[in-house]
Amino acid sequence: MKYKRRSNLSKINIKTDEYYLKEAIKEAKKAAKIDEVPVGAVVVCDNRIIGRGYNQNIKLNDPTAHAEVAAIKKAAKHLGNYRLNNCKIYVTIEPCAMCAGAIVWARISEVIFGAYDEKAGACGSIFNVVENKKLNHRAKVVSGILEKECRALLQDFFRKKRKR
Repeated sequence: MKYKRRSNLSKINIKTDEYYLKEAIKEAKKAAKIDEVPVGAVVVCDNRIIGRGYNQNIKLNDPTAHAEVAAIKKAAKHLGNYRLNNCKIYVTIEPCAMCAGAIVWARISEVIFGAYDEKAGACGSIFNVVENKKLNHRAKVVSGILEKECRALLQDFFRKKRKR
């Protein structure tokens, strides 16, 4: 399966995308420190980070405590609005169906992620919730930014877990 990348290369700002994805990686490392699956996310509006999050499912005993949901909640609180129009979300791994649904409901304009999730990805790998034409809102998807670094975070985490 071919993954989508920005179609108009002149509009790509790799430096900016890489900068914000590195911020999401910092969040993912926070999750790893507390023995959570290392996924991190940041929401950006007007070139400013307005929401950050990392996985805390185990710590909070909450199956919805994904990085994307945490970042979206903080961004909505920051803006005082549940609609995050013209915002982008940067995530270390392709969002799952739950997070993709939250992205659609928040009306985020663009999803930029690092590593693909061949088991649960809902932005093109298994499903494509965020670009589904049957929904009232769609988000653009950019994939593969800092993919190796994002994938390595997950692989290292699970390799260490298996050794224990």
